[in-house]
Amino acid sequence: MLITGGAGFVGSNLAVTLRARHPSWNVVALDNLRRRGSELNLPRLADAGVRFVHGDVRARADLMTLDPVDALIECSAEPSALAGLDGDASYVVGSNLVGAHNCLELAARDGAQFLFLSTSRVYPYATLDRAAYREGPTRFELEPQQELPGLSREGVSERFPLDGPRTLYGATKLAAELLVAEYRASFGLRTAIDRCGVIAGPWQMGKVDQGVFTYWLLAHYFGRALRYIGYGGTGKQVRDLLHVDDLADLIEDQLLRPGHWDGATVNVGGGPECSLSLRETTEICSELTGRRMSVTESSEARPGDVRIYLSDCARLHERTDWRPQRGPRRVLEDIFAWVSGNERSVRATLR
Repeated sequence: MLITGGAGFVGSNLAVTLRARHPSWNVVALDNLRRRGSELNLPRLADAGVRFVHGDVRARADLMTLDPVDALIECSAEPSALAGLDGDASYVVGSNLVGAHNCLELAARDGAQFLFLSTSRVYPYATLDRAAYREGPTRFELEPQQELPGLSREGVSERFPLDGPRTLYGATKLAAELLVAEYRASFGLRTAIDRCGVIAGPWQMGKVDQGVFTYWLLAHYFGRALRYIGYGGTGKQVRDLLHVDDLADLIEDQLLRPGHWDGATVNVGGGPECSLSLRETTEICSELTGRRMSVTESSEARPGDVRIYLSDCARLHERTDWRPQRGPRRVLEDIFAWVSGNERSVRATLR
């Protein structure tokens, strides 16, 4: 089994977890180590018996020289919603689209099962912000009645309209989804696409534009400045979140039942039951760290931002009994335990 982006947050956690549950599996993690902090996962991979290959999905030769694979989990990505806005979109396009194409070529060569980790960012941000909402004491909330198709109090479903911009990150992932569907039809690949919301947990080097819940906890732990950005600076914007271990449970099921999951495109997230606003996250982080932060407020609009995103996972739940087992507080508790247990290396990486 090959996991691309295998030294990243999601890829490394999947590799370690799946290898522990299935010691007979030959798990290979490929990564270019571009993201700072990914090097911290190399000892974890080695201790778990996962073979690491230093390679780049943008370079087809790095993939096509590998031994045959039975399954490929495509986790590699430039995941920032702000990627490419500096005027150079070459990396986000190369990693997310060209890289996915190269991975599909390898899967087609070997007839391998192909699991693609996509993103909720495939849904257009301007349309999402047309959702009817109300403002509560600590968060924005979706109204029960919505005019847009694919939108309800449960969140955004796969029927949500796809017209409009969605950030370069979201556009490259959606384009890659289309390639996955074509390779399935043309070459008979068994595929599944998981449109993930926010994934969080230990070993995530969260940033302001990606991994926001870990970023928030890290800022509290190390006393770094925080801002509520946009939407009046209230911190009431909402995201659902999913513990990386819950994602691993789902991926394991998809690997073990390739025929059952073949052709599926599903939202994967915590849904309304496992969601937080930034203001609510601040309270939990304050309780865990014992540090009360003064969060500044800024009403400036950030490109591609969304007031509320919740994953409506009804289509996913029709296929499986899988449900998230770890709530939002548990997610933050596990991140806190990881940071406190690895403070020196985490601090050095943040610098």
